Amino acid sequence: MRKLQVFFSSVQNEFADYRKELAEYIVSDKLLGQFFEPVLFENLSASDQRTDEVYLDLVSKCDIFLCLLGLQYGFENDKGISPTESEFMQAELANRNRIVFIQGNHEQRHPKMQKLVSLAESQLIRRRITNIVDLKTNVYSSFVQILMKRGYIQTAPFDSSIQRQTSMDDIDENRVRRFVALAQTKRGFPLSDQSTLTKLLTHLNLLRENQPTNAALLLFGRYPQSFFTSSIVKCAQFHGTEISKPIPAHRDFNGDIFELIDQAVDFVLSRIDISTGTRNESNDVPINYEIPRAVIVEAIVNAVVHRDYTSEGSVQVMLFSDRLEIWNPGFLPPNLSINQLKRPHASFPANPLLAEPMYQVGYIERMGTGTGDMIRECLLVNLPEPLFLQEDMFKTVIWRKFIPQVTPQVTPQVTPQVQGKNTSETFEYQACEIRLLCVISGDMSRQTLMDLLGLKDKKNFRENYLKPALKNAWIEMTNSNAQGSNQAYKLTRKGKLNQKKYI
Repeated sequence: MRKLQVFFSSVQNEFADYRKELAEYIVSDKLLGQFFEPVLFENLSASDQRTDEVYLDLVSKCDIFLCLLGLQYGFENDKGISPTESEFMQAELANRNRIVFIQGNHEQRHPKMQKLVSLAESQLIRRRITNIVDLKTNVYSSFVQILMKRGYIQTAPFDSSIQRQTSMDDIDENRVRRFVALAQTKRGFPLSDQSTLTKLLTHLNLLRENQPTNAALLLFGRYPQSFFTSSIVKCAQFHGTEISKPIPAHRDFNGDIFELIDQAVDFVLSRIDISTGTRNESNDVPINYEIPRAVIVEAIVNAVVHRDYTSEGSVQVMLFSDRLEIWNPGFLPPNLSINQLKRPHASFPANPLLAEPMYQVGYIERMGTGTGDMIRECLLVNLPEPLFLQEDMFKTVIWRKFIPQVTPQVTPQVTPQVQGKNTSETFEYQACEIRLLCVISGDMSRQTLMDLLGLKDKKNFRENYLKPALKNAWIEMTNSNAQGSNQAYKLTRKGKLNQKKYI
């Protein structure tokens, strides 16, 4: 089968890096690489034809014209027209499939580029982008739609597929608006949280045929597990280095993807060692977890976002006395190796429509560098380099302390039958109370305490930290009638005496 040729609009300095990275992304993507062939003018061999004749001829022959419009207008010929505008008009004359992406503030554009952007907006559905991540995500979504319209694929990738029995009623609008508010703060999300729900989901490529996609249900669904029963995270803690009873703690977490990640991260943070600094420079005691929080978050985000959601397996987080293991039912893309994970590499998300919103709210900092960051953060605190293993599942092993250089013993598959009550609840709760004692100073709200502890899951904080500390009279409420954000907590006399033992 002949691949569809995608001609990129001519070189503009502001998009030089985008063009190269986008072409590499298309070629290397498991799906797109089968059907699309990027054509960059600068990669063509020299010929005796005039330059403008060559690129206009290519536009006429290509299947898709991918146009990037920014602030610059570019080189002008003797008629005062840039190659980009000439190509745009030629693609229209040749009736080529035109896909337009626009970046930048309209008032800052070259006057002629302003006119070209206005022309494009009047003729076509165009997408606004802010960075290369936006561009990749939108190109992926647009190309999948093209393949489906041409009949090259009968079903869309999992994250862009739809469940026929769903509707917009299955989306929790409050979750979407909370996401937008946070994304505006983190990454400058371009739409207002007052925009319509349809507009917001369309911008995120989460609607198809006016129905929420699988990605939309996983990100913002009211009950994601009612559609995807395996989209849970199983967390377990073990006393030693092997799976054995008694099991101090075991939880199966449900919820949207953000909740799954927050709950799993908090599960680990609540059960690993911490060290505290002093209040020499501020009233807040600095908290250092034995495994850097950023490493735990990166590993769990990778497992939840990049897993194979068509698998019946679930993400598993297992804490042993010497290590943390995170497993996900998924595989590395064929163009990535374990060794490549240890250095900067291109990003090939298995579920790009899930990955983009995670980037927008800061769960993913820089695409393609996360595993390298994990290695660096572990080495900075004298932990051995994490292990990345591809077996029947993808596994990440993070060491809790230095161990002799022997062949790593990684646990066998954990079956869904790993069950058991918490046989060490008193010990578990006391460990959480001690963490609370380490950070509290004066009157503090629940949110302030959670922020200081690096926790996000309110239920975990309430059940494992707040209630036990109140029950044992280590802390007390400052106002017995206040609730929620209006309530604050402070140390009791008993709490102050206990705090001196640990700080």
